[in-house]
Amino acid sequence: MIRIAAVGDVHVGDDTAGRLRAGFERLAEQADVLLIAGDISRCGSPAEARVFADEVRDVGVPVVAVLGNHDHHNGSVEEFTNVLGDAGVTVLEGGSTVVEAGGVRLGIAGTKGFGGGFAGACGSDFGEPEMKAFVLHTKALADRLHDALAALDTDYRVALLHYAPVPDTLAGERLEIYPFLGSYLLAEAIDKAGADLVVPGHAHGGTEKGVTAGGVHVRNVAQPVIRQAYALYCLGEAAPSAPPPRSRPRERRTPLLTPQ
Repeated sequence: MIRIAAVGDVHVGDDTAGRLRAGFERLAEQADVLLIAGDISRCGSPAEARVFADEVRDVGVPVVAVLGNHDHHNGSVEEFTNVLGDAGVTVLEGGSTVVEAGGVRLGIAGTKGFGGGFAGACGSDFGEPEMKAFVLHTKALADRLHDALAALDTDYRVALLHYAPVPDTLAGERLEIYPFLGSYLLAEAIDKAGADLVVPGHAHGGTEKGVTAGGVHVRNVAQPVIRQAYALYCLGEAAPSAPPPRSRPRERRTPLLTPQ
């Protein structure tokens, strides 16, 4: 069994220092890895990255993250990523990493993802250059996610995203903004490559649980949705002799993060 803690959309700022750290006090007792599903910051400044770095430094488990749209706003993605890297955070964009705990190997493939919409109400790479660029950006990120997942030779595989791959986790958001919250292309890439769990964020007013057409479970871990320091998902059975692939994640809860 491997235990996955996950949260997204924490939106740290200068006035939030110490708030997340309080929620991570027992993290190492409850989880083997911490996944961050983007929107770490409010505006993507290196100063905000340093606030988050201090929150997760030495939490006792590997920390793996993707960036979100807020983290791109400042135009300082490279410096933002470097600050996190200096604190031991692995930031993925079209790549993967492997975490091992108790003899179980977990492969994590990550991308920010992008928008475009879902079957029956989606954009296409036709028409004006601006529209082509919008959809082709999503296609490129979905292709990289597929390749990163497919290349993993591990007991379990997780796709870590910011944007939603299915509309299920958007229920509660306004229908008009669905095309800006995710894309079916991400789910198609995941189903084609195979995964055990998908962890996006982004939809603050959405719903936690969804599933791809191929049956992969999707969990929206945006903090306004899960309303706690992190959600905890378990893949496999306790002390497995040979962990079965593609198992449904078992879920546990952590205490609600108390606002400072």
